[in-house]
Amino acid sequence: MHTIDMNRLTSEQRAAVITCLIEGNSVRSTVRMTGVAKKTVLRVLIEVGAVCSDYQDRVLRNLNTERVQIDEMWQFVYCKEKTVTPAIEEKNPGAGDAWLFAAIDADSKLVISWMVADRNKANARRFLGDVAGRLSKRVQLTTDGHRMYFKPVVQAFGGMIDYAQLDKIYGPDSEGEKRYSPAACLGAKKNVMWGAPDWDHISTSYVERHNLSVRMTNRRFTRLTNAFSKKIDNHAAAVALGYFAYNFIKIHRTLRTTPAMAAGVTDRLWEVADLVALWEATEQRRAA
Repeated sequence: MHTIDMNRLTSEQRAAVITCLIEGNSVRSTVRMTGVAKKTVLRVLIEVGAVCSDYQDRVLRNLNTERVQIDEMWQFVYCKEKTVTPAIEEKNPGAGDAWLFAAIDADSKLVISWMVADRNKANARRFLGDVAGRLSKRVQLTTDGHRMYFKPVVQAFGGMIDYAQLDKIYGPDSEGEKRYSPAACLGAKKNVMWGAPDWDHISTSYVERHNLSVRMTNRRFTRLTNAFSKKIDNHAAAVALGYFAYNFIKIHRTLRTTPAMAAGVTDRLWEVADLVALWEATEQRRAA
């Protein structure tokens, strides 16, 4: 099969590759559907991922958000953390666990910030500092019951926060042990950590449902397959592209608009062609 290299891609071919990727297709299936070479597809992913990350970093500011939910989702790059060896680490920096932190506006469903990193207190502090810097007023924040969150939350928001944790209680599955089955959730306990959060809005339901959307639409997060990322840069680029599509291009079924429109970040529905135009304008500025 004849394949097309990066320098010969038209705007329409770039849009076709991006459309395949944001619809959850793997790199190899994108190659088969578009006729674009594998290395070119990966280069498109890296370059447009950087454009998506930079653009959202710039426009997702001064957000008029009232309630924020934060969660983290596990995935790995190249291999699981327990199988990383010094040789693998030297050959492929970033191999191992790659947690995805995400913060979502509970009303507009906008993903206001995300970060791919190890799950620890230092990274929680970095992530929460970024979230705090994007908000225009005091908000109510809900996280899970992980111990790494409390001090970083207070430090990031300077105490100007209504913060609660939803601590879920897990137990054995009532139907018996099943391979790959998660532990059964027996209940949840609401804990007020700081300020005066509204008890009725102490929830992580929206961000947890969002985690499912990521696993269903981003091929690299599909469980129990060989679709996982092989390099951390490709993984981060795919996440940035996925969030651009989620925030600006895809219509949210409940909102009947995009999260970015619901949050007042944009006044129009974006298309993949608009993202390609943004990418090409960025290339022109860099070349000038």
